[in-house]
Amino acid sequence: MTVYAIAQFTVTDRAAYRRYQSSFADVFRQFDGELLVADEAPTVEEGNWGYQKVILMSFPDGQALRTFADSPEYRTISVDRQAGTEGVVLIAHGLI
Repeated sequence: MTVYAIAQFTVTDRAAYRRYQSSFADVFRQFDGELLVADEAPTVEEGNWGYQKVILMSFPDGQALRTFADSPEYRTISVDRQAGTEGVVLIAHGLI
């Protein structure tokens, strides 16, 4: 079953986040995921939204997501993401 990672955040340290961004693609392409959305100015259609950016990634299943998220390669660069942003990461399971 497809699993989605949805990150919603505000950049609080532009330099740290840029370091993360500069390494992300090289790390991500090593894993079995797909980057579907990376929008720094999404349109809020309804309600209130307290962040600046949204990211949507898909993985074939939960194990593929865990392999990426727990990998030494991602853990190394995620330090800059954690230092440079405030927000949430949600995991959602697809219907099929």
